Amino acid sequence: MEVLLREYPGARRALFRRYHIGGCSSCGFAAEETLAQVCERNQGLVVGEVAAHIMESHASDLQMQFSPAEAQAALAEAPGARLLDIRTREEFDAVHVPGALFFTQELMQEAMGGWSREELLVLIDHTGTRSMDAAAYFAGHGFVNVRAVRGGIDAWSEQVDPSLPRYELE
Repeated sequence: MEVLLREYPGARRALFRRYHIGGCSSCGFAAEETLAQVCERNQGLVVGEVAAHIMESHASDLQMQFSPAEAQAALAEAPGARLLDIRTREEFDAVHVPGALFFTQELMQEAMGGWSREELLVLIDHTGTRSMDAAAYFAGHGFVNVRAVRGGIDAWSEQVDPSLPRYELE
């Protein structure tokens, strides 16, 4: 599963969404397990069908992502667009994209309660992994124009704004 998740980062989300696999300790899986083993102990799912679902989900994930340059251009062109930074407060305070909103519980309530579901909503994290989970969450709640920044703020600092310092979490 470790190799599968490296190749298809959204596989855990795809497995949970369709099969309720991997979302909690009772339905989780170990990194060293194979997809066949996971399928076998989950009602004998057909490996080929599960793999096809993971690949379809991966293709959908790719469509939901922007490169940093694409995100920058789209944000500049869409007057009502928002860039949400879903990293920790410490990470945000250390470095963030100018104009980004720090994502808090209060902002989440505001978004769900009153933001347009049609306006562009771009999510950014550190490396582009968690932002896809957040984008899928918003899409699942009716936001039709939600995207994640591929590579996160690390990629943004490399490709768009080199003045943003890179960092590593300890």
